[in-house]
Order: sequence, then C-alpha cells, then structure tokens
Amino acid sequence: MMSAPSGPGLSIDSLSHRFDRVTALEAISLEIGGGEILALLGPSGCGKSTLLRLVAGLEAIQHGTIAIGGRAVSAAPGLNLPPERRDVGFLFQDYALFPHLSAADNVAFGLQHLGDAERRKRVGEVLERVGVSALADAFPHTLSGGQQQRIALARALAPSPGMLLLDEPLSGLDARLRHGLADTLLAILRETGTTAVVVTHDPEEAMYVADRIGVLRDGRLMQFGAPAAVYDRPANPFVANFLSDSNRLNGIVGESGTIDTGWGPVDSGGLPAGAAAQILVRYEGIGFGGDGAVRARVLRSRPIGSGAVIVLEAADRPGETLYARAPAARAPREGDCVAVTLDPAHVFVFPSANAK
Repeated sequence: MMSAPSGPGLSIDSLSHRFDRVTALEAISLEIGGGEILALLGPSGCGKSTLLRLVAGLEAIQHGTIAIGGRAVSAAPGLNLPPERRDVGFLFQDYALFPHLSAADNVAFGLQHLGDAERRKRVGEVLERVGVSALADAFPHTLSGGQQQRIALARALAPSPGMLLLDEPLSGLDARLRHGLADTLLAILRETGTTAVVVTHDPEEAMYVADRIGVLRDGRLMQFGAPAAVYDRPANPFVANFLSDSNRLNGIVGESGTIDTGWGPVDSGGLPAGAAAQILVRYEGIGFGGDGAVRARVLRSRPIGSGAVIVLEAADRPGETLYARAPAARAPREGDCVAVTLDPAHVFVFPSANAK
C-alpha cells in the first residue's frame, strides 16, 4: 500500500517572467489547498509550461514568490531552492525515460537513498499501482505510448512527493487510453492526498481532473476558480470560447435590457441601453422547437461520434449561419426546416470592447 504524504498546497504571488524581450508570465497570483489538483489551461505559448517549470525550480524566478506547503521555495531576489529540495515529482510531456534502463530501473532511479530491499519493494508497489507490474523488465523502446506514460508516472510517484507536476500528461494518447490513465491518475492522487498541477490545452481534460482551473492567455491569468464556476461564468470572451466552441453574434442593448440577436432575444446581463455587445452562444446552447423560436434551415448535419454538428441558416436571412451540437440520434437532417431557441445557460454577453 502506498503511503500518503501530507499533501502541501501551492501559493503563487505576483509571479512574472521574461525571456529576453518576450513576457512569458505577467503578475500571476493563485492558491490551491493541500491535496487539490490545479489544471493550467490555455493555448500553446500562453505560459503554462513556464509556470510549471518555475514551480519545479527548473527555471530561476525573476519576480514574485512561490510557496509549497506554506514554505517559500522561490522569491525574488535570491531564493530559488533546487528541484530536489522542493518535494515535487515531475512528469515530462515526452516521458523522458532512460532508454538503457528497464522499466523497473527507471522507476528506481530516484530511490537511491533507499536500501536494495526497500527500493525493490517500492518499485513493485508503484508499478502495481499504475497497472504495469508485468512490464518491470521491459525497456522503453518495446513499450507502447500508454505503457511508457504509466512507467513515467510510476517514476514520478516513487519518491512519494508532496506535489506532482504534470506537463501535458495525456496529450500523446488516444481517447480510450487518455480516459483510462486519467482515472488511474485521479485515483492515485486522491488515495495519497498528493497536490498536483497539470498543464493541458484540452478543456475537457482540465474539467475532468481538476479541482481548480487557471486559464492563461499570453502570459496572463484570465480566470481562476472551480471548473463549474469557470465554465458557467466565464470572465471574458476568450475564456468562454476556449472552454467550448461558440457562435459569435453582435447586438445593441435595447431599452428593455434585452438584445435582439436575430436568433432570439437575450438578456444583456446588466449592460446599459444602447451599449454595443458581443454575444457568445455555445454550440450546445442551440435548441430545437419551442414557442417564438426563429426558423432556420439545416445546411449540414454531420455525426461526430455520439453527437452531431449542425449548420443552420436563418430562414429570413440567407447566408447568416449558426452552429449547433446535438445527440446524433436526435439531430435534424440536412434540408430540414427547424425552430431554433437559445438556452440562456449557454449564452454569454460581454461589452464589445472586451471582445477579442
């Protein structure tokens, strides 16, 4: 049975970092409790991996502070504890397994402080926990991507770190393997009480594994909070659209406080009358049927797995289209004339000046 570490939390305050003239991170502040899982979410080049490397101690801090378990590990200027003094494990995106070592020897690499018998016992425990005991003697080049990922995870977990840092841990795997490894990872982290920081560009992965999500863009923290809060109440158009594909509409707030989008009225969310607004409607926020619905023609209906993506054209405005998503079994067919409604839970209104 794997022993449970204390699970330190993570606190980041006013963290900024530059590479020459390029700002990688700008005034990042966030905090998670011990045993929580933080997902750093955003597109390529937004600063996710840089932030992870700073927490790990692989990059020297330039401005701000980082504390793990209430203990400062980085503070500018001067304090920068090396990785081995931070009680962290690191799972690299490319696995970084030693090709000349067996799976067991890869896992044992960070356990040189243990005696031979204790080291063999620990290696056996973590290999069993991640479901690859039978591969102990195999070399990396003989393993599949999913098997290599599990060996790399076992190596990161072997020293029982208080915090686990994972850089795109599931990105190289197909959907079935991603789900299986995500469930294994979650079970281990919950069992051991290990705090974790996961870097990902996949919103579904972030929503699935995390207790807190930090959405990054161009080195800035766009929003930080619980997954449901970030998804249901996005702070700006970037967050709303990054978490789920959305249609972008424009409109003017009327005297009644609603906006006529052409696809149905929506509440302005408190914007004043006469204000220009951008409206984001998630694909899944398009419904079919209902009173007062706008009429549309189905231009395309394409199944994607168990769902379907539907392209709609407004019946009275040829050329104006909207995308919808629905269960494949209930999706309208190409050429159908349908009634379209907007679900307020999936409609987000922002001042046009904030739309980027």
